[in-house]
Amino acid sequence: MTDPLFAPVELSPPDIAPYRRGNTGIDHVTSLSAVEPGPHVVLNALVHGNELGGAIALDALLRMGLRPRRGRLTFVFANTAAYATFDRQNPYASRYLDEDFNRLWSPDHLDGRRDSVELRRARVLRPVYESADLLLDLHSMTADTAPLTLCGRTTRGRDLALGLGYPAWVVADGGHAGGKRLIDYGSFAEAEGSRTAILVECGQHWRTETATVALESCLRLLLGLEMIDPDMIGRAANGPRLRPRTDPQRVVEVTDAVTAASERFRFTAPFVGMEVIGRAGTVIGWDDGRAILTPYDDCVLIMPARRVKSGQTAVRLGRIVG
Repeated sequence: MTDPLFAPVELSPPDIAPYRRGNTGIDHVTSLSAVEPGPHVVLNALVHGNELGGAIALDALLRMGLRPRRGRLTFVFANTAAYATFDRQNPYASRYLDEDFNRLWSPDHLDGRRDSVELRRARVLRPVYESADLLLDLHSMTADTAPLTLCGRTTRGRDLALGLGYPAWVVADGGHAGGKRLIDYGSFAEAEGSRTAILVECGQHWRTETATVALESCLRLLLGLEMIDPDMIGRAANGPRLRPRTDPQRVVEVTDAVTAASERFRFTAPFVGMEVIGRAGTVIGWDDGRAILTPYDDCVLIMPARRVKSGQTAVRLGRIVG
């Protein structure tokens, strides 16, 4: 098995300098409005500066001259400071500069006095996210895991993920012990309401296929919302295509998040994610001598961390419910 920490970088980071000025007064944020009313959809990339697939997808859509048929469509390149430091010889170093942008989305962080590169950018982008009716947050993973959608705990998030018809795995979870993600921010995560956010993990960070999944996820969302003309798909000779899907979607509800209590956390096998462990009580890891066991039969391992640190989520455990 290829060590994911040394996976080849097949993707090239796009030049996002042309989008710096945008048209919103916020760097690297471009918003396009139609005459016909409709939802405000935010397509979000580069929450982590080394996750190239989402940036490639947004760059492709902007270069196509995409405009919404209804509503408002906003393109956000988020942690651009970290992205500017991307080095294919050391691709993990640009995930963030000071702290994880995707663990800051609570009032305690956003309204507090603490300062960091990521907090400053989060505070600038906060009004954009707060104005969104629907948010699609594009990410990728260290391991070569099958693409999946994280839909949070709301029914509307799950419905939106299933409405895309892709990726095949839909994971309902409550986030991380280390801090709230963007999709968990404010009314996105409230049980009642209409504002909805989902996160698509499009595949291994730097595989060519990951950028394809990111672009297809955007197109499927916009087509489902009738915000773009179906005829535009594949109209150009090298235009995007929607590939037929044969794998049925499966919904997994996360029941447990295993947080590492020590720096000595180790898995018992090189898990990549979405493995289904058939028997309850199977040892999947050790944390400073404490066995980590599956709590039930047919337990799904979700996004096991490759470099586990104390206090961080090592793996989430889920049950297939649909």
